[in-house]
Amino acid sequence: MSARIQTNRLLDCEGLACPMPVVKTKKAMEDMVPGEVLEIRATDKGSVADLQSWAIRIGHLYIGIKEEGGVFRHFIRKSSEREMKPEVKHPHIISNEELGKKIATGDNIKVLDVREPAEYCFQRIPGAISIPMGELEKMLSQLSPDEEYAVVCRTGTRSDLACQLLVEKGFSKVNNVIPGMLMWDGPVECDE
Repeated sequence: MSARIQTNRLLDCEGLACPMPVVKTKKAMEDMVPGEVLEIRATDKGSVADLQSWAIRIGHLYIGIKEEGGVFRHFIRKSSEREMKPEVKHPHIISNEELGKKIATGDNIKVLDVREPAEYCFQRIPGAISIPMGELEKMLSQLSPDEEYAVVCRTGTRSDLACQLLVEKGFSKVNNVIPGMLMWDGPVECDE
């Protein structure tokens, strides 16, 4: 016997890329009553890590996910005001221009790209380390807490969450790259 998840609202984010599934989810949750469940349907693979991380950081209950034919069905229960946490942004940012200058002058900064592998292979900053956000916590041993990191994603949303995770795990020199690869006009490389 299988149980069916009772939802109060459906949010269609199919075809939307980061940060839109999170942005639309935030807006939808504002109009809901604590205890109600929102189902978000998204096709962006990055939404798997993004929505789960966002919900946990805010204090909503991320119930789970089901994948059906390339559509990720996320289920989030809205928490009460007393259960919720204020949304926090990582305080240390670096602009695309500042990062470009640091790279050009040979500054000892590591670029950590937390986008999905498909995004990374089509366009990335030369030498960037690829660790998708959804795998970051289990792959921390590949990074050194003593290094300085510029964390990049498509728009700065996913990389903000990654920066917060890194700081929680003892990394102290972490900067979020704003606005990210969407507006990056520096050198790039891609897979052939």
